[in-house]
Amino acid sequence: MDMFDKFTLGIEEEFQIVDPDTRELKSHVSEILEEGKMLLGEQIKPEMIQSMIEVGTGVCANIQEAREDLTRLRCIISGLARKKNMAIVAASTHPFSKWSEQQIYDGARYKLLVDELQMVARSLLIFGLHVHVGIPDPERRIQIMNAARYFLPHILALTTSSPFWLGFNTGLKSYRSEVFKKFPRTEIPDTFESYQQFQGYVDLLVKMNCIENGSKVWWDVRPHHLFPTLEFRICDIPTRVDDTIAIAGLFQAIVAKLNLLTEGNLTFRIYHRRLILENKWRAIRYGLDGKLLDLGKQKEVPVKDLIRELLDFVDDVLDPLGSRSEVEHIHTILERGTSADEQLRVFEETKGDLNAVVDMLMKNTLENVPANCFDNGR
Repeated sequence: MDMFDKFTLGIEEEFQIVDPDTRELKSHVSEILEEGKMLLGEQIKPEMIQSMIEVGTGVCANIQEAREDLTRLRCIISGLARKKNMAIVAASTHPFSKWSEQQIYDGARYKLLVDELQMVARSLLIFGLHVHVGIPDPERRIQIMNAARYFLPHILALTTSSPFWLGFNTGLKSYRSEVFKKFPRTEIPDTFESYQQFQGYVDLLVKMNCIENGSKVWWDVRPHHLFPTLEFRICDIPTRVDDTIAIAGLFQAIVAKLNLLTEGNLTFRIYHRRLILENKWRAIRYGLDGKLLDLGKQKEVPVKDLIRELLDFVDDVLDPLGSRSEVEHIHTILERGTSADEQLRVFEETKGDLNAVVDMLMKNTLENVPANCFDNGR
């Protein structure tokens, strides 16, 4: 087995279900789920809010497999929605729909969550992207998590797609991050000396009735409680599938590069959570337009320069992973801007028309996604 073969990928995307006429969110996930389950089985599931649907790829050996699965999922979900006169949107907040008008999905897990977290849970009208990278060895998973935390704000800046909330231009590029912050056990995690220390933390919380299992540790990156993966959860969901694939490829490359350093008895400096949180705030507020702190040089640097440095840092693992062209799409995002940038552009050009913003999101969500995938025998 090649040392790069173990970094498998899994991608989960949470989509908005919208009415293409009113452009509002629709609490109609059950209408899509029944047929969706027949077509996709466990790859499709409801989320807490009924106007959201989540899909997840299988375990993908490489980024090309991930792209194929992801575009197929977007295609099928879109087709199912269209049959019911609905559409899907990939963005981390809806520009104007209200959380108070959304229905909670009728499931025991979500009832418990709302009972425990009350309005904090009910107001969680946000949509995310989670990327799993396979790391079979639990100790290595913790070592890589400790180091990878530094890059999380850089990648958040590349994915921002939530500038609006309840009809307001929030002035932030990732308002989703601020909404999710209200949940317990979120944000950038502390470092752990070993997998045993991490597991001891989870076991203690279970013992004291704080959580039932590790699934309720909602950090921006976490060792998954069931799978041998490191799960990256900091991102807004990019609107375009090409952007999502580039981001997944970049996460995989970061893991592979940090692993390569460790194999060679080299390290990446571990920074304190409080400093990484400074960068996270800058990414939330300014996205690609801001500056992040280069913690090594101890100075502010334009975020685009730091992302180009990050691409240089992972360059030597892209060919072994077979992901060079996918990750190089990051340059396109740097030039064009993120979904948040595009939403704000449309908002400005149409003098504040949020319907036009939703129209653009519906269109871009299906860019480079096949129009029909029901007749290809899969």
